[in-house]
Parts: sequence; C-alpha cells; structure tokens
Amino acid sequence: MNGADIVAAALKAEGVEIIPSFPFHEVIESASKIGIRPIIVRQERQALHIADGYARVTGGRKVAATAVQSGPGAENAFGGVAQCYGDNVPVVHLAEGYSYAEQWLDPNFSSLVALQSISKHCTFVPTAERLPLAVSNAFSQVRNGKPGPVVLEMPEDILANPAPTDLLEDYPVSQRLVTFPDPTMVSQIAKLLQGANNPVIVAGQGVLYSGASEALVQLAEKLTIPVLSTLNGKSAFPEEHPLYLGCGGQSQSDAIIEFLKTADVICGIGTSFTESSYITPYPRKGRTYIQVTNCEADISKGYPIKWPLISDARAAILAITELVSPAGSARESVIPKIANLQEEFQSKWQPLLTSDETPITPYRVISELMNTIDREKSVVTHDAGAPRDQITPFYRSLIPHGYMGWGKTTQLGLGLGLVQGAKLARPDFTCVNIMGDAAIGMVGMDFETSVREKIPTTTIMLNNGIMGLYSSKLPEASKEYEVNHLGGNYTDLAKSLGGHAERVVDPVEISSALKRAFQKNEEGEAALVEVITREETRIPYHPDRDLLRKS
Repeated sequence: MNGADIVAAALKAEGVEIIPSFPFHEVIESASKIGIRPIIVRQERQALHIADGYARVTGGRKVAATAVQSGPGAENAFGGVAQCYGDNVPVVHLAEGYSYAEQWLDPNFSSLVALQSISKHCTFVPTAERLPLAVSNAFSQVRNGKPGPVVLEMPEDILANPAPTDLLEDYPVSQRLVTFPDPTMVSQIAKLLQGANNPVIVAGQGVLYSGASEALVQLAEKLTIPVLSTLNGKSAFPEEHPLYLGCGGQSQSDAIIEFLKTADVICGIGTSFTESSYITPYPRKGRTYIQVTNCEADISKGYPIKWPLISDARAAILAITELVSPAGSARESVIPKIANLQEEFQSKWQPLLTSDETPITPYRVISELMNTIDREKSVVTHDAGAPRDQITPFYRSLIPHGYMGWGKTTQLGLGLGLVQGAKLARPDFTCVNIMGDAAIGMVGMDFETSVREKIPTTTIMLNNGIMGLYSSKLPEASKEYEVNHLGGNYTDLAKSLGGHAERVVDPVEISSALKRAFQKNEEGEAALVEVITREETRIPYHPDRDLLRKS
C-alpha cells in the first residue's frame, strides 16, 4: 500500500464515485482499483468544470474529487478552481505537488501558495500519516458551511512511496451538519415579513444546496410574497409559479425591476448578496434587509443587513413559516400585478421568440428548446456572454436544479463541463448546454470527452461567426482588424470527434434537430446541434436597472 492507496480508500469511504482528471496522478490508478471511475479530460480546467456541475446538480449531496499532476497540470487547473470559488461550489481538488525535496525550488509551481486566494481551504500534506485526516477534513469543509473548493497539495513521492497499512483504521467519515437559526432572530424576522407592505424574497443557491425549494414555496404562498432568484439560484423556485418574478442576472424581466422599486423589505435567503455587473442590483435607501446565510462573512458584504440570520436555508424557512399567519387579503393584488407584468414582458419579446428570420435569432432557439425538452426531467445551462443574458429571462425551469445558473465569474466554455458533470450525476436526465462560438473555442475538444467517456449530452452551439456584442465595444479594432470575427464548421468538428452533429439554418428545423439529438443521447451518443444565428443585440436590459443601484 502506498500513499495514493490511502487517499483512494478515504475517497471511497467518503462516497466518491468519479475522479475527473488528467494523468499523471498516482491516485488515478489507486482509485480505479477500488471502483472509483476516472473521467479523463482533454485539459485540466475541464476536470474542475465537470466536478462543478456534478456537485451543483446534486446540491452538494455528491462531491467529486479532481486529480491533476504536478507542475503544468496543477497550473492548468487554476482557472477551474477559481470558477468553483467564485460560484461557491464544493469540490475536493487533489493537486499533486513536486517531490518533498523539490517543493520549494524556484520556479516549481506550488498549489499551496498559488491557490490560497481562490479556495475555501488550501493545505499541504507533508507525510503519508497526515493523508487520512487531510481527506476527512477536506470533505467536512466542502459538506458544511459556505460551499467552495478545498485543495489538498500532496507531494508525488508521498503518494508513490509505501505507507503504513494501519493508517485507515477508524477513518472518520465526514458528516453533513445542519445549522439551526437563533429563535429570537427568527421571531423578529417573522414579524418583519408579516408586517411589511411590499416585501420581496431573493432566493439564492443556498436554497438549492439545502433542499429548501418546497419549503420556500410554502413560505411565499403563506405570506403572498413575490420571489426572484439570483443567477446562481435559478431554479430554486418553480419558474412558472404565479409568485415568481424572474432571474435577477445582468438581464431580467420587467417584473423584477418594478417590484424592487417599491420593495420596503428585501429578504435574501441562501444568497451572499454579492454585488456584480452580472447580478441585478438592489435598492438601498429606505429598505430593510434580511439575510439568511450560512456564512458570517456574507453579512453586510454588499448591502446593509439589519436582520442577519446564520442558518441552513431550509431550517430558517421552516422556522419562519411556523410563526407567520396567512396574508389573506392584505396582499391580494400581488399575484395579478405579477401576471400583468409577465404577460406584458412576454408579449414584448414574443415576436423574437417566434421569429422566422434568418440567420436565426437565439430567442427562437430558446423557445424551441423549451417546447421540445421535458422540463421535468432535464438540466439546462448557458454559457458566458450573450447566451447567458438571452436565455435566463426566458427559459423557465420547473424543478430544482433543472437549470444551472452561474456568473460571478464568467469563464467561456464552463457550460460544457457543467452538463457533463450533471449527466454523470443524473444519467436518466436530458442534459443540455447552450454556447456560442467563442465558448466552444475554449473547450471544444472536450466534446470528445463526452464521446469517449460515454457522457451523452447535447450541446446547442449558436454560431454567428462573431464575438457577440463586441463590435460596439471594440469598433475600430473590429472594423480595421476584425478582432470580433470567429470561424469554423463545428458540425464537422463534432462528427470528426465521434459524436452526432447537424447544422440548422432554418428555424422550422430546430425542434426536429433537437429531438434527434435527444434520441441519440438516449442511445448513448453525445450530440451537437449547430444553429446558424445572427448577432443578436436585442437583450432585455431594463433601462431602470442601474437606477436601482443609486436608489
């Protein structure tokens, strides 16, 4: 038995089923011997992205470990760790380090040094004797408190060399613990919500991680409080519910803006209230803020929180719901107002959602996807840039985790890894990512990972030959040097990598192409549907969005 065998056995005890990785790493072989499946990617960053999607879609109930080799492998994984940190995703990252004697030689890369600022916890394991507790501690950290990546740097010689066989005796398997709310604060928050004139609930991804969607519906219905989701919290609340306002990303529905304008109490549940250009801002003046979070560092980080509550989201919601009374007629106008605003918003954009224009508008693709896919048994995600802002206001998820929203950091290409991870966690679901030609340029070769590893996902690739919206941002560079232009036949690329692929140029063919792709998925094949689209500059950026920041 060597150090890697110790780590693999600990991973098995923790319930790990997959290790997205790229050789060489000693744990890959050791894990394979005991039935933990390695998923070999084409670039190390993708390993983290797969583990990311795997954790998100299970609400952290399943956690993957990633493994990369010392030096260039650990270096290439940096971006993937950063993405997990930015979006608070629980992943255990096993970064192989140089041998113990070479650890501190310049310019040898040190994950311990380099990843401190982008991980929940980052540690160096100096001896084989420390390996079991290091793994146990890592899983305790990813399963409790604010989610985030935990990094274990382990020298290659510690992993390769013989280790004592008794190190795993009495291994302490980590537990997921629930933090319960302070009763006094719960009572005050319940009174505040009960007596508010125009309260709004902001549902973050903490609702998803705590499995609190059903409880949130009960609270919202009891008090007739409208609910919007954060970008990361999208699908935390059923998106065709009459109290749902929409997803508060960089783009958003009109209902979100109108209700935030008049809100007197803003109650964030499972959200850090992080300020970002990719997140709808909230008004400050004259508003009372409630924040339910599992991390004390979130309180008043971005907004003035008068009523904080450190708690698991579900536990807090249940406690508050028990103390409040039904709103009755006091808020009877809320649901009709939401319905009117949503109908007006949908009517305004319906011509694009049903447009027959060619090149095809992405909105028609979104509409066809919603009408074709089984939204009760699917997972969908966007990619960075224009696809995110076009999709999130219109795609309506019906189940928790039915849509994976992301965007506190916006790495092009993340969506492909997310749905690969989602499919590994939920093999009976249809898993779809929507990406542009800039995004596929970052990770396109990992479509072959889906083919080789038999991860049958569908990629909808919006090909407009342009880096969307950059023509106006870089006018001279675009005009003189065409820096905004991209090119490629991605259908041919996907076919050459062994997957099913077809190109769509007529909007009436979108649905049938998707059905064929989904059928191929059921048969075990990865699929790509390349849609020739226009550069779509019409995006629902509400004119009053930035005014909220000043109000």
